[in-house]
Amino acid sequence: MASDAAASGGKKTKTMKGIEELTNAGHRALTEQRHSYAVTCFKDALKSAKQLQDSRVVRACTYNLGAAYVESGQPQKGLEFLRRAQSGPKAERLPDLQFNFALAHNALGQSTEAAAHFLQAAQLYRSQGDGGSEGDACMEMGHCYSRTQDWSLAVQGFLRAAESYKMADMLHSAAAALKQAGNHMIQSQQFSSDDITGVLDECLSLTHGISEPRILGELYLSVGVSFCRLRCFPQALQCFQNAVSPAAQWPPLLAKVTHNLGAALNSVGQFKSALVYHRQAAGLYGSLGCRGDQARCFSNLAVACSELGDEEGAAESFIHALQGFTDAGLSSDLWPVCLSD
Repeated sequence: MASDAAASGGKKTKTMKGIEELTNAGHRALTEQRHSYAVTCFKDALKSAKQLQDSRVVRACTYNLGAAYVESGQPQKGLEFLRRAQSGPKAERLPDLQFNFALAHNALGQSTEAAAHFLQAAQLYRSQGDGGSEGDACMEMGHCYSRTQDWSLAVQGFLRAAESYKMADMLHSAAAALKQAGNHMIQSQQFSSDDITGVLDECLSLTHGISEPRILGELYLSVGVSFCRLRCFPQALQCFQNAVSPAAQWPPLLAKVTHNLGAALNSVGQFKSALVYHRQAAGLYGSLGCRGDQARCFSNLAVACSELGDEEGAAESFIHALQGFTDAGLSSDLWPVCLSD
């Protein structure tokens, strides 16, 4: 009897070790974007877990397989396994499970259901003191409400995400959340200009926590466009000017920055200063094959030349703009000055 028990225990230990190895391999595969292999690993782990007749191990392996299906672009199949993993008494208190439920519903276009699960996950992450994961859940929740055009709820999600990220000392993520909040506050038309500028200013106050130049340039660009929509041009100009240096190594981003900077200078009557940026943006867009955006820059350049009394330069720029709009297949109602985001 003792030898049989020892043999059984040894077999169980060997099976558990195999499950752990398969699970670790599956997680590595997901990290490396090898989704098909990850699913295979988790399938094999679940098959082995069922031999143990240990419900906790089976639920854990079922959850891993469901999450892998969701990440591999098979959300319906993922939901099936996640629901099986939810059968345990503590399932509703597992934040990662709720987060993956949300991801699955989101991938299926079920934004309302996804938002509810993201909220539940956020609350559970908060109870565990995991501010970073709470922020991630709130960001996803905000995007869900954005898709359903529930702008105020989206704003609440992004603002909560910012607070969670700040508590976790993730300042770059907090700045991104505040940027989204400001954009959606403008979209909702339910917030005062002072409220919106307050959020945008708070966003800018966190830029010292961003070390990646491209991310910094994109943030300054987006916040600058938001200030333009509020007709706060001095603040917008400062943002666009701050964006030039970090955007310098990425021509598509630099084109947008100089395009907006030139247009904003036009808006405040600084036409002479605007000329160099109109020309720079037009050249960048031309090298990128973006004829429509290039045409808008030539249109802005024509306005600046005209205001400065350079009628020959204005006429030449308008001709370039007209040809560019025609090449891009844009109708004449899209020709006036516009900002790009």
